[in-house]
Amino acid sequence: MANEPTAGWEAVDAYFCDTLLPADPVLAQALRDSEAAGLPAHQVAPNQGALLQLLARLQGARRILEIGTLGGYSTIWLARALPTGGRLVTLEANPACAEVARINIARAGLANRVEIRIGRAADSLPQLATDGAGPFDFIFIDADKPSNPLYLDWALRLSRPGTAIVGDNVVRNGAVADPASTDANVLGVRRFFELMAAHPRLSATAVQTVGSKGWDGFSLAIVGD
Repeated sequence: MANEPTAGWEAVDAYFCDTLLPADPVLAQALRDSEAAGLPAHQVAPNQGALLQLLARLQGARRILEIGTLGGYSTIWLARALPTGGRLVTLEANPACAEVARINIARAGLANRVEIRIGRAADSLPQLATDGAGPFDFIFIDADKPSNPLYLDWALRLSRPGTAIVGDNVVRNGAVADPASTDANVLGVRRFFELMAAHPRLSATAVQTVGSKGWDGFSLAIVGD
């Protein structure tokens, strides 16, 4: 797949989205506002957002934790999976991103389900534990990759048996398979995988994806007893 033309990947993604996903003005506006605010285009693709939503629904998630909000695009997908009374907490280090996300989430009619906590996740995660915010049923890790090992540690502390933990951007354009890489993002993801593999309470796998977001992938782990 790595040798297939990127245009082909994007065409397949477009076909999936056009065929399976109805037009969504709220999500489309969230992307436009994020771009207008100068946010990097690091959000998940629409079909990936739908995948996250389906996974959260399959999980029956009532409490969701998202590490890395950006403009709130994936937040909206996930919050829409929540039942009445469900709650999503999303952590964002950059106040400018958090403000764009706040507007996008409010426009989506989800402000009553979503709490945005601004600050470094390394600081917000311990505070969540202090506040008794967990356990969460579904945790999406999509922030700075060098901190993935730390985020996994806190995800486990804030989880319960059966919690699903999903990590984004774990393929790094194939570099994750290079043991000689010195890239901090690759090193963070590789350590993340090592910790998942070694942890006695985790059953984990990962899948590669290609499409409008390039060559990347997700990890998925379930917390055991």
